[in-house]
Amino acid sequence: MRKFKYMPHTADMSFIAYGKTFKEAIENAALALLSIMVDTKRISKVNDKIKRIKIRETAKTYEELVWFTLQDILSQREIHSLGAYKFLITKLDTKSNRYKLEGYILGKTLKEEYMLTDVKAVTPYNLYVKKGKVYSIRIVVDV
Repeated sequence: MRKFKYMPHTADMSFIAYGKTFKEAIENAALALLSIMVDTKRISKVNDKIKRIKIRETAKTYEELVWFTLQDILSQREIHSLGAYKFLITKLDTKSNRYKLEGYILGKTLKEEYMLTDVKAVTPYNLYVKKGKVYSIRIVVDV
């Protein structure tokens, strides 16, 4: 199954991430976001120490949870000058009125040669989470 695909957009960048589960769809949305900013494949193969940055989010809706999580990944990557190449969810609770997520960004020291595009923000504009045969998450990012 395809993890994500980039969609045409007039000014910014947009993608749809997929997953058999909501957890997998969020992880693939994070991968799509990171892949816009850095060469995730090259970074993952570099023989440097792996850095782990914890992410914790709570939200009222699936869409808020996705938005908060991706914004936090974007911020933490910047704060820690991280060549982030993956996001792994360790806990996901969607059974109560407040959805909760915990996970880790995995990355290595960011080097200029890995950088691709500067992402300014993840926008809530047209963000959706749909469940059909698979979960799909649509995101627009401001570049």
